[in-house]
Amino acid sequence: MMSVGTVWLAEAGGLFDLDATLPLMAVQFLVLVAVLNAVFYKPLLRVVDEREEYIRSNQAQAKELQAKAAELIRQYDQELAVARREAQKTLSAAQEQAKQESQAQIRVAQQAAQAQIAQAQADLAAQQAQALAQLEPQVQSLGEAILAKLLV
Repeated sequence: MMSVGTVWLAEAGGLFDLDATLPLMAVQFLVLVAVLNAVFYKPLLRVVDEREEYIRSNQAQAKELQAKAAELIRQYDQELAVARREAQKTLSAAQEQAKQESQAQIRVAQQAAQAQIAQAQADLAAQQAQALAQLEPQVQSLGEAILAKLLV
């Protein structure tokens, strides 16, 4: 008596016979799977895993380097800001010092000019006094001469 599976296989065109070849084909299939797994899939999966690990490590290293670069940029920006403030302070101090020095030089020049003016005024006053002293006898004699001519 044939089972239902045998009948169906027999009606399907007799492609498979349910005899000793089916378990043999199953064993061959399992051996092929085991050989492919050992020879092809495991090395391939190992290479894929190594590649993923390499990519992960490179990404982690890149993130670490990027973080370090960002920190260095932040530090350089801070140092640049400090340097700019210091330069501005130095510039302001130099400008203030130059302003004070120029004002001091202006004061010295003004004092020298005033001293020269005072000296010139004193010289003029002395020359005027000397001229008046020299002209006094002449004015006296001219005044007497005019008076004498008028009285005559």
